[in-house]
Amino acid sequence: MAHKAGFVNIIGNPNVGKSTLMNAFVGERLSIITSKAQTTRHRILGIVNGEDFQVVLSDTPGIIKPAYELQNSMMDFVKTAFEDADVLIYMVETGEKELKDEAFFRKIINAKVPVLLLLNKIDKSNQEQLEEQVALWTEKVPNAEIFPISALENFNVQNVFSRILELLPESPPYYPKDALTDKPERFFVNETIREKILLNYDKEIPYAVEIETEEFIEDDNIIRIRAVIMVERDTQKGIIIGHKGAAIKKVGTQAREDLEKFFGKQIFIEMFVKVNKDWRTNNYQLRRFGYNQK
Repeated sequence: MAHKAGFVNIIGNPNVGKSTLMNAFVGERLSIITSKAQTTRHRILGIVNGEDFQVVLSDTPGIIKPAYELQNSMMDFVKTAFEDADVLIYMVETGEKELKDEAFFRKIINAKVPVLLLLNKIDKSNQEQLEEQVALWTEKVPNAEIFPISALENFNVQNVFSRILELLPESPPYYPKDALTDKPERFFVNETIREKILLNYDKEIPYAVEIETEEFIEDDNIIRIRAVIMVERDTQKGIIIGHKGAAIKKVGTQAREDLEKFFGKQIFIEMFVKVNKDWRTNNYQLRRFGYNQK
């Protein structure tokens, strides 16, 4: 049987379940998931391999109207998802009626590749609402095949994956067959710590934070990690650390537990907080953190 391979890129508004879907396909927690918007900042590849196929899935940031340079860079990652897709997944949730950016919406309805429109979170709707939503999106995106799913409950996800395999072109694999992602270990350390900050802090704090893993030293039985939490203001530094260091200690404990599951080894993690003034609007700093690639 001929080998199939291709890029399957997932786009949609913030918080529609893109990261949950990719993790369900891959069977690993590659993308961080929280209830807050703009959780995903990068374009993250998850690779699913079989004997005669390789599906290269791409999770992208939720589509927003950018307000500062970091968000411009995030939307650049979404634009690239249109450029190399063999199959495009447009994900919406029940009750949603439009994409937040009209230009992106036009790209979807004029796409030259197959489009699968996934109507997610159907566990939160009834049959009548579901039928209304299917009719709405059939009219709005006539070039798409529509699949009602629940990524969280893993409902109908396998049927979507089977359809992806049918649509993939014949091609040799793009990555080694034992590859799970294109990102290095340090990226997942950074993302895990950032997820815990999103979960434990309110307001602007999580969005003003970037993580940099300065050391990742792996021995047979233990991985030693030194990570720096970057913030934009001295006041934010104090909030991250918390009273007598209690807040940052909680983040460290939660991150260590998740990283031990992810890497399958004991983790020793040290975290420090530094002020990196206005990094979200500084092109040099954004390039350093892997965002603005122009």
